[in-house]
Amino acid sequence: MHCFKSSLAIKYVFRVRWSFVVMRLYAFCGFRAHFLFWATVVLMKSSVSERIREIAAQAAEENGLELVHAQVAGTSKKLVITVFIDKQGGVTHEDCSKVSRKLDAILDAEDFIPSVYLLEISSPGLERGLYSQKDFEKFVGSQAKVKIAAPINGQKNFRGRIKVVEGDEIVFEDKTNGTIRFPYSAVAKANLEIDLDEELKRNEKRKMESGK
Repeated sequence: MHCFKSSLAIKYVFRVRWSFVVMRLYAFCGFRAHFLFWATVVLMKSSVSERIREIAAQAAEENGLELVHAQVAGTSKKLVITVFIDKQGGVTHEDCSKVSRKLDAILDAEDFIPSVYLLEISSPGLERGLYSQKDFEKFVGSQAKVKIAAPINGQKNFRGRIKVVEGDEIVFEDKTNGTIRFPYSAVAKANLEIDLDEELKRNEKRKMESGK
C-alpha cells in the first residue's frame, strides 16, 4: 500500500514537473517569437534608415542643400520618414518639393520599404538638433541645450554656449556650472537654443540691407 502511494506520488510529481517544463517551453517559444519579430522590425528600420540617409544626402547635394538629419519612426505597418534639409539663408518650399520629388522617385523605383510610409521634408527650424560632432563644430559660439548620458557633478542637462571643439571633446560654457568638458560620444541629445538678442540684431541688419 505504501509503495502504491509512493508510485502515484512519483507519477504525480513527474507529471507536474513535465507540465511545468512544457509551460516554460511554450513561454520561451512565445518570448522567442516576440523577440524575433521585434528584432526583425528593428533591423528593417535600421536598413531602411541607412538607405534613406544615402538617398536624402544625394538629393540634397544635387540641389545645393545640406542634409541635416534623416530619421525613420512609426510602426512596422506605417513608417514615418522625416528628412531635415538646410542652406544658407534658410530653405524654401521649392527646396523641400525638389528633395521630396527626388526621394519619391527613388523610393518608388527601388521599392525597399515593405509597408505604407509617410514622407516629410522640412527645415530643421531655429532650434535645430545637433546630430554630429560636425554640427557642434559648425555652431561654435551658439547657444545650445545638451543632455549627456552620464552625469557630471550630478548633472546631465546643460544650457549655455558651445565654446570650442577640441579633438573629440566638446567645451561647453554652462549657465550654472561654468566651463565643462565632455566627449561627443557622451551626448544623448542636443539642439540649438534661440538667442533672442542675436536674432533681433540679425533682423535689424536684414531690414537695413533691404532698405539700401
